[in-house]
Amino acid sequence: MSTLNVDKVDPNTGTTLELGTSGDTVSIPSGATLDISASTLTPPATMPASSGVNLTALNASELGSGTVPTARLGTGSASSSVFLAGDNTWIAAGGGKILQVLQSASANLYTTTSNTFQTLASPTRTITPASSSNKILININIPCSNGGNYFMADISRAIDGGATSRLGSTYGIGWHGPGNPSGDGFLSYSWLDSPSTTSEITYTSMYKNDNGSTTVTAGHGTLYTTIVCMEIDGT
Repeated sequence: MSTLNVDKVDPNTGTTLELGTSGDTVSIPSGATLDISASTLTPPATMPASSGVNLTALNASELGSGTVPTARLGTGSASSSVFLAGDNTWIAAGGGKILQVLQSASANLYTTTSNTFQTLASPTRTITPASSSNKILININIPCSNGGNYFMADISRAIDGGATSRLGSTYGIGWHGPGNPSGDGFLSYSWLDSPSTTSEITYTSMYKNDNGSTTVTAGHGTLYTTIVCMEIDGT
């Protein structure tokens, strides 16, 4: 191996300096620096395979064609039912979507003078949540008569045929005063329940007289009591 010690090499003619012959390899040894920061580098049309770990300041606007694979955009599996969250994770769209709506209705008539909550035998509505994190919105509408006193109502819940419990969502309709002492009307109320289960849930209405001194009536021979249950995505 011969060594040529010079400070500058210029082409003999023209402005092109050729190093080596086709098929040769020009090697820059380890520790040496090839400084082209003030020059123009013209790479081949097809760049050789190389790691891009040190490639910085690449503007995304320079991507003129092709499609970025979804796996490069975020973790998880991309599909039509998910979106890319801010933490670069493919997650299901959620938070408030209504997943199912179920309704039951009944024209049955019930009366009581008790001031302890009684369960309406009908209508009842069963619903099975898809996830234990989902919520159930219950809407109930009862045609009722308060008998000149207070008609009180509530919602009960039983999970997988278990014990029935009140949700504690008491609503009432009271005496309407002279001219309408019976207080006939409709009592409508809603409750957002968090049952934390994927088992079947049965929701029913409960009612009572506020003090047990008169007869209150739930339901009507021609007007329907209705109960609507909506499952809401809780994610």
